[in-house]
Amino acid sequence: MGHASPLIAVVFNPTARGERAALLRRQLALVARDSLWLPTSGPGDAVRLAREAGEAGADVLVAAGGDGTVNEVLNGICGLPPGRRPSLGVIPMGTVNVFARELGISCRVDEAWQTVLEGRCRVMDVAAAAHRGGVRRFVQLAGAGLDAEAIRRVRWRLKKVAGPLAYLWAGLGTVARRLPLIELEGGRHRMSAEVVMVGNGRLYGGGFAVFPDAAPDDGLLDIAAMRKANLISLARAATAAWHGRSARLPGVQHFQAATLELRSASTGARFQVEGDDAGELPVRLDVEARALRVLSGMSKGGAVRA
Repeated sequence: MGHASPLIAVVFNPTARGERAALLRRQLALVARDSLWLPTSGPGDAVRLAREAGEAGADVLVAAGGDGTVNEVLNGICGLPPGRRPSLGVIPMGTVNVFARELGISCRVDEAWQTVLEGRCRVMDVAAAAHRGGVRRFVQLAGAGLDAEAIRRVRWRLKKVAGPLAYLWAGLGTVARRLPLIELEGGRHRMSAEVVMVGNGRLYGGGFAVFPDAAPDDGLLDIAAMRKANLISLARAATAAWHGRSARLPGVQHFQAATLELRSASTGARFQVEGDDAGELPVRLDVEARALRVLSGMSKGGAVRA
């Protein structure tokens, strides 16, 4: 007797603008025509749709969009009891698609869909950021200080036109301003910094291997803290991260912790999650070990599948 096909639900934003996004949606409609389609109607809607689809018995929930869409679907999945959580699939359609890069998922819709159908299932940690506004979970990255301020300043129109360069432009404008000082405490480490980067995987902000030795299933957060941020130190950090040498960069302290607390004496200091402005400090980050199943394009050795 054959096994029943898994029930796959696709969460996507039907109002996303741009010719490329419209083309990708048409391609996705062709390859995923037998799936359950769940269009969002506004920010945060993907959380509800993902949770309801999981409660209705979906085996796989596919986030068709950027890292923000992936994050919302993830939070919907993690709103279910651990034993009833569907697997997460990703069709990358965003500006940077950091999580898809981490998993070795192709930006071609047909190849990404094949990963949903045949990809290796990996069990990964989920991090939870608890702050005044509630709890926001993430699987790839978070941060405070310069990167959070830059993300808050990114203009939607520029992001649509310039893509990842919009973040660089916003970052350059942020460096010229007075940065909030972030106080961080995790494990045996206590320090202050102007840039705090938190990772659950290797990549941060695109193709930058800020945490080259990170493992997304070790029950630990990887933290990189830069005490002082200026154009020279940031250029050095970006170059080192691009070549996977950020762990040896002077002025950047790396450590791991299961729990991290971030505070600031500066009013309105922000933190970001998966490239989205997520709220004001203080925030406490914890790890939910091996809490999520993800369909990945990576082999066991970590190389991208051919």
